[in-house]
Amino acid sequence: MSDLQLAVIGNCSFSALIDPRGRIVWGCLPYFDGDPFFSALLREPAPDDDDARGFYDLELEGETHSTQHYLPNTAILVTTLEGPDGCAVEITDFAPRFFHYGRYFRPSSIVRRIRPLRGTPRIRIRLRPSADYGARAPDITAGSNHVRYVTASGTMRLTTDVPLSFVLRETPFLLHDPITLMLGPDESLTRPVVETGREMFERTRDYWHQFVRFLHLPFEWQDAVIRAAITLKLCSFEDTGAIVAAMTTSIPEAPNTGRNWDYRYCWLRDAYFVVRALNRLGTTETLERYIAYLGNLAAAAPEGYLQPVYGIHLGQALPERTIESLPGYRGMGPVRVGNEAYRQVQNDGYGSAILAVAQVFFDERLQGESVELFERLEKLGEQAKDRFDKPDAGLWEFRHHPQVHTMSSVMCWAACDRLARIARRLDLPERADAWQTAADDMHGTICKRAWSETLGRFAAVWDDEGTDASLLLLHHVGFLERTDPRFQQTVDGVAEELRAGRLLFRYREDEMGNAETAFLVCTFWYIEALEALGRWDEARDLFEHALTLRNHVGLYAEDVHPGTGELWGNFPQTYSMVGLINAAMRLSRSWEDAF
Repeated sequence: MSDLQLAVIGNCSFSALIDPRGRIVWGCLPYFDGDPFFSALLREPAPDDDDARGFYDLELEGETHSTQHYLPNTAILVTTLEGPDGCAVEITDFAPRFFHYGRYFRPSSIVRRIRPLRGTPRIRIRLRPSADYGARAPDITAGSNHVRYVTASGTMRLTTDVPLSFVLRETPFLLHDPITLMLGPDESLTRPVVETGREMFERTRDYWHQFVRFLHLPFEWQDAVIRAAITLKLCSFEDTGAIVAAMTTSIPEAPNTGRNWDYRYCWLRDAYFVVRALNRLGTTETLERYIAYLGNLAAAAPEGYLQPVYGIHLGQALPERTIESLPGYRGMGPVRVGNEAYRQVQNDGYGSAILAVAQVFFDERLQGESVELFERLEKLGEQAKDRFDKPDAGLWEFRHHPQVHTMSSVMCWAACDRLARIARRLDLPERADAWQTAADDMHGTICKRAWSETLGRFAAVWDDEGTDASLLLLHHVGFLERTDPRFQQTVDGVAEELRAGRLLFRYREDEMGNAETAFLVCTFWYIEALEALGRWDEARDLFEHALTLRNHVGLYAEDVHPGTGELWGNFPQTYSMVGLINAAMRLSRSWEDAF
């Protein structure tokens, strides 16, 4: 059982992570990338002493058991705490999100509705936020029916129908009737807190029901796909259209390895996979917002050069620093803020950007195609054409020794290939021919330089014999047909070197040492490749096993330990949730065949 038994709530502006006992242990307010108002996830020991901070929980006196689940088809979390005498209390947590005054209302607010289920439970509310990455507690002021928590990042206000002294002094009290606690911006409510909380609950529930109602689901594994789709939606930052790779920083990829990175930013590669997965489910809203985000990035890069990763507010510089005030997840530091990957050259980003946008030119629902947009994409294509045979850090962001990585080259080819298709769609034959010629030349060069005659498969870098799991994507992006024997030989070669039981590593070794955990999305890439090769039974077996690796509410982190099944890495990981969706869509029986 993994310690990452966490649930997520959010509203496309911020998120919070909640443990099985209803304790909020992580939450950056007001935005994904900000100072964590709740930081206990990265603090040891567990927050159970008078000096601990960075969490928000409700203690049931004599608690013996807890259960947790999402309300079906929503991002609303329900935690039930039970005591030894049969008493029980229910906590319902959500972040408001609904349509209001012609736009989505998504304040940086956490609403907790608490009610007694059985008996008269005695509870204690502990709201102990943190500031400056856990270095100190906020300043606190109290009003007649609210408490203000003041930090350098802003002020949060708790409004509640609980006596404020019970909250401020953490006084245990008997819960006779339902109560509501609303933590959010420093603004007064215009109606009683119980009415406001109830209305927000109902409207937020209705929003998520509507979101799910219009998903194009596979016949099988619908619950798993719905949970993955909601989670991906929660990872989008609606204000700018950015998509975070994960909601956390510095959860190590493996125990005590120092592989601790900050994932609260938008990688062009990861975002492409997210919008593609959501598009397959029939929801294009996230894509449309992401296109606006890419447009702003391109406008700031007149020559078409793209970093691999940007801030969610379009920031370019993400300097990496170590936080001394937080010891790290399970004490396994360092805790890092920022990510030096923004300085790297990663040439696959041009293909990722163009592939993400390409649907606009072919989907009649979007009506966003234009010659002007195509011309902006052409600048990215020029970069791809110039860089496809140049060294870079690769998809796995190796920090030393740049090489010509095969998959980076393939994604540059994909950029030019899609530009040719778009030009044909726009009836621009000369541009289509030019881009097709460029793509064909690149294809031939890649096949010559990346193919290993010795091993009889494609290699991870040009003129080499190593491998990595990104080669499983050669058919996914259209570089090789599924019937091409080179594809099957490469898939089998990757599995031979990287498979561990029913999981796949992304590589066996890098500059930091041997890999200890399997990168979850690589297993899903392998499953997709097996399906493409017609090996359905094997693919379904691996997929069913992968589903068992989700945590108690259906979420994945980045990595899993092949021996223990423990989840590791930042959480929840968009790559992993994308892999689940894509594999389910490929492997499910069709609706027509099911009846």
